[in-house]
Amino acid sequence: MLEQNQIAPAFSTPNQNNEMINLSDYKGNKNVILYFYPKDDTPGCTIEANQFTELASEFAKADTVVLGVSKDSCVSHQAFIDKFGLKVDLLADTSGELCDAYGVWQEKEKNGVNKMGIVRSTFVINKDGVLVDVIYGVTADGHAQEMLDKVSQL
Repeated sequence: MLEQNQIAPAFSTPNQNNEMINLSDYKGNKNVILYFYPKDDTPGCTIEANQFTELASEFAKADTVVLGVSKDSCVSHQAFIDKFGLKVDLLADTSGELCDAYGVWQEKEKNGVNKMGIVRSTFVINKDGVLVDVIYGVTADGHAQEMLDKVSQL
């Protein structure tokens, strides 16, 4: 698992438009909120994405880009964005490489059954590419506002 003050693992992953998004694209000019969520169009994930969308202009004022990540496809991400009018880029980590690099692919228990899945997690990466906040096991509701408060202090 990652910790604060580490260099954020680099990535190059397609977004909902199948355009490659690289962490290095933001270095020097934008903070990055990289949030991992289990699945498009599920209750908690929808709450989280909608709340990040509601605050999109505030994140922009704080020189911060918000990137959501799941193992869903680009097509699934676009459908999720269209259905809810989301204003965040969603990265398609279909191979799981990004999930592994950030340590969010973990064993989870649901109804007494253990299986592997994405643990809802968020990473705040400053303009220098350093992890300034690392949160595993995020609660979806209210999380976007907490992250806005953090990046407003960078």
